[in-house]
Amino acid sequence: MEGSIRLTAEERKCLLRVYRSGAKQSRRAHIVLLLADGLSVREVRRVTYASFDLIAGCVGQVRTRGAAAVAEPDGPAAALPAWLARVARWLTTKTPGDFGYFRTRWSCETLAEVLAWEVGVSKSAETVRRGLHRLKFVWRRPRPVVGPVDPDYAEKLRDIRWLLAHLPPDEAAVFQDEVDIHLNPKIGSCWMRRGQQAEVVTPGNNEKRHVAGSLHWRTGTLLASPPGRQRNAQLFLAHLDDLRHRLRCYRRIHVICDNARFHDCRAVRDYLERWGDRIVLHFLPKYAPETNPIERVWWHLHETITRNHRFQTMDQLLDEVYEWIETEQAFAVETSLYSLAA
Repeated sequence: MEGSIRLTAEERKCLLRVYRSGAKQSRRAHIVLLLADGLSVREVRRVTYASFDLIAGCVGQVRTRGAAAVAEPDGPAAALPAWLARVARWLTTKTPGDFGYFRTRWSCETLAEVLAWEVGVSKSAETVRRGLHRLKFVWRRPRPVVGPVDPDYAEKLRDIRWLLAHLPPDEAAVFQDEVDIHLNPKIGSCWMRRGQQAEVVTPGNNEKRHVAGSLHWRTGTLLASPPGRQRNAQLFLAHLDDLRHRLRCYRRIHVICDNARFHDCRAVRDYLERWGDRIVLHFLPKYAPETNPIERVWWHLHETITRNHRFQTMDQLLDEVYEWIETEQAFAVETSLYSLAA
């Protein structure tokens, strides 16, 4: 019989377990069990109301990968059309520009046109969209990543790991960075009724302040200094002064920061000539913001306070920012990157 298959006792036991569990894969397990009992494809279709494509997919999966494939979370997929496999390859390896389009990203309409011109297969944009969903493709914003790589990345991380692992009790280490606070709110996703778009009222004339902060390595305390109007050496030096006073119980403070130009300018070097016995700067790898744990704190700050906010003045917004910082103490410090085993 064309659709018949044979199961071992163990395979049958596994499929019965899946079928009786009521899981999403139970329908497919039912189909395979009926086929193994000698029913024809048409009889199975009449009993289960399944499509011929689904039954054929089950049969093909069992014959190529075994009955255990039916129990996989996604279940066996029907044979992938050749045109859909080609579309998936275009999405991951090419751009519309490679086919002469003045576009930087793919749309379903563009994929359907290229499919017709290059392969001679006529599919609507909606068919392409359904096919992409079948392959687990989704339409969402990509994550920007920095292209260049610091050639000294591994060496710098190794030095910082050693510093943190051998930090004396009378010395402190902090991860430092600045965050921008805009009066015009950052726009973020929120719940709204289908067919209606929520509105976020903005003041119109944007104002901006910069807050310098340091995340204490041992305690997770965020030490934020008063805001400044410019992100420059003066803001950085004022923060270093703040650290000296607030961490005066420590003999030395190791400040681990990024490679912003004003972190290593003449004014900073002059400052360190005077206070080098208390403040020591260490620089993170270039182009690697993910190596600074305080970046995750700033992300939570924006998610909680600055996205879609409705404050009309900068003073109101800053009051909320600093109140959040005080309320949320202490912050979790991601340590996996800086363990000696990393």
